[in-house]
Amino acid sequence: MELRLSGKTALVVASSQGLGKAIARQLVLEGANVMITSRNEEKLQEVEQELRDLHKGKIAYIQADITKAEDIRRLVQKTVDNYGTIDLLVNNAGGPPAGTFETISDEDWYHAFELNLLSYIRVIREALPYLKKKGGKIVNIASSSIKEPIPGLILSNTFRTGIVGLTKTLAAEFAPYNILINTVAPGRIATERVAFLDKINAEKLGISKEEMEKRMKSAIPLGRYGTPEEFANVVTFLLSEANSYITGQSLIIDGGMVKAI
Repeated sequence: MELRLSGKTALVVASSQGLGKAIARQLVLEGANVMITSRNEEKLQEVEQELRDLHKGKIAYIQADITKAEDIRRLVQKTVDNYGTIDLLVNNAGGPPAGTFETISDEDWYHAFELNLLSYIRVIREALPYLKKKGGKIVNIASSSIKEPIPGLILSNTFRTGIVGLTKTLAAEFAPYNILINTVAPGRIATERVAFLDKINAEKLGISKEEMEKRMKSAIPLGRYGTPEEFANVVTFLLSEANSYITGQSLIIDGGMVKAI
């Protein structure tokens, strides 16, 4: 299968670690020119050097806080200044804090909205004029909570489902421009975020982190956590020329964990 990503320009948000980094790496390996971003410049420098050493597609970075509209404008503009356009967009953001309804403040709600939903809206808005020129692909990263709410993650459960509504609506609005947009939702992928959540849940239950991981893996039919590379492979396909007819869909990558139909 020919993905035909060589020479394409991709903006991958929240890409200094975890899923974002894995996606950026896979795109570079396929010959795409990639702009990475996060708030942590030190990590961005490390990732930039690592991906440059692959000697495939071009790589650049810009430090940005995606809860700030001005940073998003700078991010999109620098991507265009570097590469001339934007063909591919991956919206991603770190997960909001854990908590229940009674422990979450108004400030927490506002911040989660800005980080996990409004940032996606803003990045798409800024990138849209370039995507409309020749058509393009957008992938919005969400969570398996779009199908089955996760206890203790009310902020994620609320705003991740908003991403699904946004994606489905924009699929119809953007179709005349040949822009395909999809939501991809990770289950238990072996990232720092999942390790952190396992640690929190283990402390609540008074068990070791290792025991927590064992219990979580027992609920996954494949019996293990996924790897960031496995997740990135699916996203890369959806961004590629091999995908020409999938849009407005929500795909969960979870080893069969979610029981909802």
